[in-house]
Amino acid sequence: MSKKTIVVCDHIHEAGLKILEKTEDINYIFAANVDKVKLLDIIKDADVAITRSSTDVDEKFLNAAVNLKAIIRAGVGYDNVDIEGCSKRGIIAMNVPTANTIAAVELTMAHMLSCMRKFPYAHNQLKIDRVWKREDWYGNELYGKKLGVIGFGNIGHRVALRAKAFEMDVITYDPFIPSTKATDLGITYTTNFDDILACDIITIHTPKNKETIDMISFDEIKKMKDGVILINCARGGLYNEEALVENLKSGKIAMAGIDVFKKEPATSHPLLDLPNVTVTAHLGANTKESQKEISVQSANNAIESARGVAYPNALNLPIDESKIPNFVKPYIELTQKMAFLLAQISKSEIRAIDVSAEGELAEFVDSLQTFASVGVLSASASSSSVNYVNANFIAKEKNIELTTKKLTNNSGYKNKVTIKITTSKGVKTISGTVFEDSVQRVVDIDGYKIDVEPKGKMILMKNKDIPGVIGQVGTLLAKNSINISDFRLSRGKENTALAVILIDEKANSKVISELDGLEASISVAYAEI
Repeated sequence: MSKKTIVVCDHIHEAGLKILEKTEDINYIFAANVDKVKLLDIIKDADVAITRSSTDVDEKFLNAAVNLKAIIRAGVGYDNVDIEGCSKRGIIAMNVPTANTIAAVELTMAHMLSCMRKFPYAHNQLKIDRVWKREDWYGNELYGKKLGVIGFGNIGHRVALRAKAFEMDVITYDPFIPSTKATDLGITYTTNFDDILACDIITIHTPKNKETIDMISFDEIKKMKDGVILINCARGGLYNEEALVENLKSGKIAMAGIDVFKKEPATSHPLLDLPNVTVTAHLGANTKESQKEISVQSANNAIESARGVAYPNALNLPIDESKIPNFVKPYIELTQKMAFLLAQISKSEIRAIDVSAEGELAEFVDSLQTFASVGVLSASASSSSVNYVNANFIAKEKNIELTTKKLTNNSGYKNKVTIKITTSKGVKTISGTVFEDSVQRVVDIDGYKIDVEPKGKMILMKNKDIPGVIGQVGTLLAKNSINISDFRLSRGKENTALAVILIDEKANSKVISELDGLEASISVAYAEI
């Protein structure tokens, strides 16, 4: 059997390189020092490539890599990898999401301590200015302070435990975990985001997605106490940077510890000009220990991929489309979209995911379950690396029951798929079908008959079926400069109705709160697909 070729495009720790060197059935090429133009000639022979942030896996790279079967992004983030381009070419893209956990946790604590004691500025006064003025540096203690942790995944829960060791009062917000995951560790669990905004210090540890971008912005900061301290060692853009700058200047935010920026490198960012910010250049993974672990995991994953044994942490594992009829393919996308939508409007701990199908589609319901699980779990603020390989494993780890049903065709649709998720707050259902020319439609939400395309920004509002509601909603949205692109209404039992309102601009928490405050409102949720 011929050797498979693995090309290392960027610098990784020597521990991983040694593994590749010693693997007899692997032809290993080290190209980290090669000019990126010349790399395009080398990569054409690669079966697997290992990259970091220095190599853009873009159209040029992918067009040159004619034999590439898999790519390993040696780290957590994969912003420089064209995932869609990889998928179109049948290339499996993977990352290494857990190797730098401890490094990120400890950097978070370092920023927290630096903000409380203003350590960098005290250091510079003595070391650089050679001035000894102890009276300039009266800081604050972590002891007794209230820490809000947004996201209670691998990193968030470890930050919380270390904060407990400092005898802090710790509270976490993560609607996608069972509360016992926090309370069993002595951490207070909340489903009210305002509880987090009332803390002395707030640190965020969520993935970066549509739901978490600008999660903390002007409206949220207004609710915070004066002199709050904010920490972000997760991903740039989770805090709105304009809001940070304005409120740091005003003193509303006393200090901020920032390791990540929306656009990097951030050598001319306005945050760098402020005297109440501690900054680092995206150093969350920059420890010798984490770099070694990233390298070792990347090398081993690359070898497994080259051999076709496994694709650990695959971000886009393709399915064998030759075994699936053409009519099923749009239902795959529809199922994942509907599941993603349902999880967003549920915003609570998921306990079960049931997928049922009727018509000829019923024979493929087990395959649809995987895509439903990916959709549900991808909407979770704690599941940043869900893919078609690990979705069922993640669900099992979270004690989520997965079931499927084949139903007789009695709905009037040729084929229909229904997803039911059971959460800590109840049951939510959504059904959809595909018409001619692969036109996807949601046709039922929680028993309300509807006809809406699963796409874009939408508000879902359940209300009392009384006169004037549509006018009130339109007036309120207009007042907030939000344009309505479509308005779908379904009347249900017990004098209630469900409106699905498609809008051009994002509806922030203030708008949702105002809609929920209408006299006729029963519940309001916002979602994006």
